[in-house]
Amino acid sequence: MAGQGTPATVLLNKQKVAHRVHEYQHDPRAESFGAEAATALGIDPARCFKTLVAAVDGALTVAVVPVTGSLDLKALAGAVDGKRAAMADPVLAERTTGYVRGGISPLGQRKRLPTVVDSSAQAHETVYVSAGRRGLEIELAPADLVRLTGAALASIASPSR
Repeated sequence: MAGQGTPATVLLNKQKVAHRVHEYQHDPRAESFGAEAATALGIDPARCFKTLVAAVDGALTVAVVPVTGSLDLKALAGAVDGKRAAMADPVLAERTTGYVRGGISPLGQRKRLPTVVDSSAQAHETVYVSAGRRGLEIELAPADLVRLTGAALASIASPSR
């Protein structure tokens, strides 16, 4: 597929990390980018992870959580020894990572940010994360995701209500 090189896929190829790229037709009306990806690819949503950018004590921090849950901001703050977390301004998140909302990948970001991956990722042989644009997902081993992002593993997701 021509034109699918993103900073995330370039990083994976450069590091020679086993992965698969999955493309699907993104619907601009989709309410949840992660749920849309899981449905379009026919995968268990618990294996599909969304990348969120939060500010912990004012410092941008990346959280990678399953699309079946939501980010527990208090748990994220605790995972990075912070006191208070809030979702980051979307414009700041896009400018800092180099990706657009709904297509922010935890891999190949413009500026490497502290990252926490929800520990539920370890339950799966492979997980899916954004490849850096809407309609493109990367499937890779959770251990590779953690290693390449320098992430901490912690329980930072709470079930969606």
